[in-house]
Amino acid sequence: MSTLSATAPASPPLTPSPAPSVAERAPKRPISPERIAAAVTLLVIVGLAVVAVAESGISLPAMIESWGHAERFFARVGSITFPEPGELLYLTALTVGLVLCGTLLAAVISVPVAYIAASNTTPGPAWQAIGRFITVLTRAVPDVVLAMVFVLMFSIGTLPGILAIGIHSIGMISKLFADAIEQIDEGPRMAIRAAGGSKLQQFTSGVLPQVLPSWVATVLHRNDINLRGSVVLGYVGVAGLGLEMSYAFKSLNYSLGLGIALVIFALCVVMEIVSSTVRRAMLGIQPSSRGLGDRVVRGVTDARAARTARRESAVPGAAAARQAPASAAASGSLEAALRRPWTGSRIRNTAWGWIAVAVVIGSVLICDIHWSELVTFWAKVPAITAQFWPPSFGNYEAATLFGAMGATVGIALAATLLSFGFSLLIGSFAARNVAPNGAVRSTMRFLLVIIRGIPELILAIVLIVITGLGSQAGTIALAFGGIGLLGKLIADSFEEVDSGPERALRAAGASRGQVYASATLPQGRRALLGHSFYLLDSNIRCATILGIVGGGGVGYYLLNAGQGSNYAVVTTIVLMILATVLIVEGLAVWMRRVFR
Repeated sequence: MSTLSATAPASPPLTPSPAPSVAERAPKRPISPERIAAAVTLLVIVGLAVVAVAESGISLPAMIESWGHAERFFARVGSITFPEPGELLYLTALTVGLVLCGTLLAAVISVPVAYIAASNTTPGPAWQAIGRFITVLTRAVPDVVLAMVFVLMFSIGTLPGILAIGIHSIGMISKLFADAIEQIDEGPRMAIRAAGGSKLQQFTSGVLPQVLPSWVATVLHRNDINLRGSVVLGYVGVAGLGLEMSYAFKSLNYSLGLGIALVIFALCVVMEIVSSTVRRAMLGIQPSSRGLGDRVVRGVTDARAARTARRESAVPGAAAARQAPASAAASGSLEAALRRPWTGSRIRNTAWGWIAVAVVIGSVLICDIHWSELVTFWAKVPAITAQFWPPSFGNYEAATLFGAMGATVGIALAATLLSFGFSLLIGSFAARNVAPNGAVRSTMRFLLVIIRGIPELILAIVLIVITGLGSQAGTIALAFGGIGLLGKLIADSFEEVDSGPERALRAAGASRGQVYASATLPQGRRALLGHSFYLLDSNIRCATILGIVGGGGVGYYLLNAGQGSNYAVVTTIVLMILATVLIVEGLAVWMRRVFR
């Protein structure tokens, strides 16, 4: 035994294995098959968008060449003309009136729809499904199609436009209103229920006060959108500035058409300022957005506050005298404390309230609504329904309409991709935590305001006149308008990211680009995805509308079918648009859930 042990070869010494690094010991998030599928789907969508851009015919040499067409066009236009002052004033008031009436109609109807669509107030799952379906359906059906239907039911005038704007706006207002209801503090509502309050009391006293600011802001924002969208309703017979502009362009009177377009642009700017003023008066808060209207209102209120401060500093005891009534009410009797004094702010708010009531009454009067038609039109419903149902391809082949719908989706994808590229650049420099200085940020914000102020339809009409019919003009118009919307959303989202990772990287000596790429952009990735899908969803509907004026896609066939009374074809096209919008919305919900 001793001999064998002496002659046996010695075993090699055991060497300790190296300790795993921190990165190896860190828990790794498993990549689920669903996440892989979502990433592949996103890459496919981006690839289709790249192909759509390539097939749109947009090229820098072609745009430079078309500049000569633009010079000849503006030379042919000559001086811009406007309608007679009296007629222009009437058309402007009529347009504002029908937009206000339609928006108020949607605001009223959106309350019960949002109530049954919100998960915490709905009477049951079936009611919630009905409410959500109403929000999707009214958003998906273009307002121009609704106007076509109502023109058949009623006489040509303002009532079809009011109903079309109102029903189409229910979707956006009720969806955002329902989302706000689901995010309320349940404490007040539960307290009212515990005290024996009815469901109506719970809603009016426990829910509505919390969501009223969001509802007011959404309604005013939708009113601005409806004013821009009212232009296209003129192409199907709705009275107002849009109808006169369509007559001018159809008769090749470009000087008058561009003049009316300028009036619509100025009206949109004025309406945005008025909306900001109303938000401040009704909600009692300083406008915080970066839009043109909010900027004007902030400038006026800041200047007024500065003048008041200078006045009080020049007169000793002025501030104390101004606060004396409140102190007296606090130290006086209960009756005196409960008596609300008529301060300057209360007088102004009351005056603005009565002015708003007068504007609404004036809007109803100038629209000259034939109320009897709301009773008599029911007799026409069966005959009109028979014209729209069942859906049919008419004289077109199925491949033609599906190809046109594919062209519309292609225009929307190309415009979304182009908008995303420019919006990411402009929106990033418009964010406070990304811009190198305040001057760059202010310049980018002002550029976004200017872009958002130009209605896509008017831009598309001008581009079509210059470059000719086709998808190129529609794509450029949608891409240009999308920069204003997506750029603002990106800038706001980047400013709302957690500043901790950014400060940590700066403290470690990272450059501005490294901070942006490693902290700001990763945190805003989910918002970028959601905003891009929202823009794609909006572009699909807008591409349909631009097709009506010659921007390519299925809108051309939609207008032809409506003007040729082929309403079964209209139904087919609307169902195709609805299915496409539902698919895009489903993809957006899935992507946000997977990449959260």
